Amino acid sequence: MMFAVACCLLVTAAALFYVFYLPGELYLGPQKTRASYLRERKDAVYENLRDLNFEYKAGKVPEADYQSLKSSLQDEAAALLAEIARLEAKAATARRTRQ
Repeated sequence: MMFAVACCLLVTAAALFYVFYLPGELYLGPQKTRASYLRERKDAVYENLRDLNFEYKAGKVPEADYQSLKSSLQDEAAALLAEIARLEAKAATARRTRQ
């Protein structure tokens, strides 16, 4: 009986250690910048536009919904492209002033 309790406690302690142990240094991956986030978002919007066109041509989306969704996605893509261009121009200006 005591052996079973000891085994349960040992397994519980091992499980808790495994779940909650954090190594001294964590690798969090590359740091995201605003520009990289915007590029990822732009790619997602373009993919959504492609999917919307495919579903419209397949007859799954009514004309009114298609036009509304297409317009909103195109507006979002235009805003993303404008902000990406603004950030790239700002970065280019900063590089020139440092040189």
